[in-house]
Amino acid sequence: MTTDPLAPLLALADVADAVEQARTRFDQALGHRALRRHGGQVAAEVSLRSAVASAALEGRIHEREAVRAGTVTEPVLQGALRVAGALPGLSDLWPKAPRQALAKLHVLAARDLVTDAELGRPVDDPVVAARLDVLAGLVAGGTKVTPLVLAAVVHGELLNLRPFPGPSGVVARGAARLVLLSSGFDPRGLLAVDVGHHEREPEYVGAAGAFATGTPDGLRSWLRHYMAAVEVGADQLKVIGDEVLATT
Repeated sequence: MTTDPLAPLLALADVADAVEQARTRFDQALGHRALRRHGGQVAAEVSLRSAVASAALEGRIHEREAVRAGTVTEPVLQGALRVAGALPGLSDLWPKAPRQALAKLHVLAARDLVTDAELGRPVDDPVVAARLDVLAGLVAGGTKVTPLVLAAVVHGELLNLRPFPGPSGVVARGAARLVLLSSGFDPRGLLAVDVGHHEREPEYVGAAGAFATGTPDGLRSWLRHYMAAVEVGADQLKVIGDEVLATT
């Protein structure tokens, strides 16, 4: 029997409890009555807020209402919006051909920011190529660990590996959301994890750096941050649901 490569992560102190707490928080948010009749509207708002948060994490901070009005043309924000909008259409491709899906995410995120020759092409580095192969293997069926842990690993690895030129963080966050969509954990794209990352940005940056060390404490730090961000995203779903009901 082959040992699941991500299973040891659940044995790190407090990680299993944090994962269960995050999952429970999201399950509770999914009971919001706005989702019965206005699920599409809620999902669209989650997508918008996720894109605004992802761009902000790249240092491009914009007012949400200005983005909603369509007056912000800044390319990183536009790339984040394209990525967010494309995720449902990429969810079937992701587990079958993750590297192809990553290339598509990069094309969407980095248009107008890198040269045409660089779009969708990982940097020419054998270490990067090898680590992408390992990551692709995990995504394509090399682990049965909860999608929350896989999403966190995909996010942390891509964030630190930076396999593409330009806004690699937007690609990393998009890929992590793809894990949740394609796995069935969040098939409607209702979990605004990136809002959680943005609200806890200092922790996000520090935990990502800790993840890069590869030590048990570093991995634990990142996983606990990720689960905290999931809880913020779940709370955001409730906020959005309340706002939708108040205006319908």
